Amino acid sequence: MTTFGEINRDDSRNRRWLLRHGALALPLVLALRPLRAVEPVGSVEEVTGEAFGELESARRALDRAAPVFLSEEVVTGLASRLAMRLGRETTVKLGEQARLKIDRFLVNAGGEMTLRSGPMLFDGHPHRAGVQIRSPFALIAVRGTRFFAGPSNDRFGVFVARGSVAVSSAGQQVIVREGEGTDIASPGAPPTPVKRWGAERIRAALASVS
Repeated sequence: MTTFGEINRDDSRNRRWLLRHGALALPLVLALRPLRAVEPVGSVEEVTGEAFGELESARRALDRAAPVFLSEEVVTGLASRLAMRLGRETTVKLGEQARLKIDRFLVNAGGEMTLRSGPMLFDGHPHRAGVQIRSPFALIAVRGTRFFAGPSNDRFGVFVARGSVAVSSAGQQVIVREGEGTDIASPGAPPTPVKRWGAERIRAALASVS
């Protein structure tokens, strides 16, 4: 049976963990539910410019090695970049003015994210359960791949550098494989037929997240 003293020791360890890892600002800690409900799913690897973590009504600045939490929206500023590692084998890079919410993530076993705006580069190894990335433009189903999603040539583009993804919108789905891309002109529009992207467009897309 768990004693009151053991619960206190657990809470104390949680607080020390948060402080050691760059942790939440005090207003966020106070505003949140119990600390044990704040679940870290990864950490920041690199930041250029400004980046923030937003959860409920609180915001904290993200620096290198800062933890990233479940249900948190990661936000980048103008001319900013951020790279974070989720679990052991998944890296996500965001370009400027991006908003990405981590809805669900099981370490090395897939999850769900929402890309509200901006460009991202996803790089992950195959899992039994894939990752789903939602955006106002499309649903992207991923099972271990490296791909770009975000603004490209004045449209929302998806380009696969390794592996394959399924892109669904307006009741239609296309499978995008290595070296190929598709576009969605506007929210609610179907994906265009898959085609190979030119070298210049690929460079521009990757440069937007690096």
